[in-house]
Amino acid sequence: MPEVDTRPLDTARKLAEAGDLAGAATIFAELAADPAEPDRAQAAVGLAVVLEESGDVPGARTAARTALGTGHPEFAAQAACLLAGSFEREDLTDQARAAWQAALGVGNPAYVPLAHMALARLATGDQEAEEALRAALATADPEVASRAAQRLAEVFLEEGEAGEAAEVLLEALSVPEVADVPRLRVMLGIAHLELACAELSAAIEEGGDVETSALAIELLARTLPLRGRDEDAERVWRYGLESTDEDLAAEVRLRLDRDA
Repeated sequence: MPEVDTRPLDTARKLAEAGDLAGAATIFAELAADPAEPDRAQAAVGLAVVLEESGDVPGARTAARTALGTGHPEFAAQAACLLAGSFEREDLTDQARAAWQAALGVGNPAYVPLAHMALARLATGDQEAEEALRAALATADPEVASRAAQRLAEVFLEEGEAGEAAEVLLEALSVPEVADVPRLRVMLGIAHLELACAELSAAIEEGGDVETSALAIELLARTLPLRGRDEDAERVWRYGLESTDEDLAAEVRLRLDRDA
């Protein structure tokens, strides 16, 4: 049994931990109903949690809204996250987005990165998702910035925007103690390979002396397979071998025959 002088909030917490959800809810509800109660925000969050565990989803949401309405920097943010999670579990996307926006509005930096990532996940379009991911990256949270950069880079690489991919990966790598550095570096290397392919293609199209053109053809043809583009590599070799410039064709043949 809790001691007589135990704070009601602590008593409710102990009851909840002991499995007496109804008893905990009674105390939490009394505290949350009192606008003058200094622990009102925390009690409302506690009430939301025990009601959720009890299966009273509407009641839990009402309690969470009470906590959110207090504007408390910690417990209002927790309440917004509880609301968002509740709505997401029922695929109520619009309400979930609004709750995550409310979490951002509280301004607690501990919850901002999580909210941005959630808004990216629930985005209604590519532009909205990109903006949310960039905002998550900008928080410089070691875990979230890494995940946001990886997702952005994947999208940019799929769209052929290797330069954009490289930029976000470099931004993530500049974050102190950023997570998953090896993965970020591998993706940066991939972005650089794509950039190299673009530069080599441009060099081939623009033309030049025989040695430079042959070198560009060889480098491009040997780089493309690293990106799984074997057929493109074969076309590049053929382009050089079938060139109307006999000197260029001969130089490309020499470079290709080095593999024989």
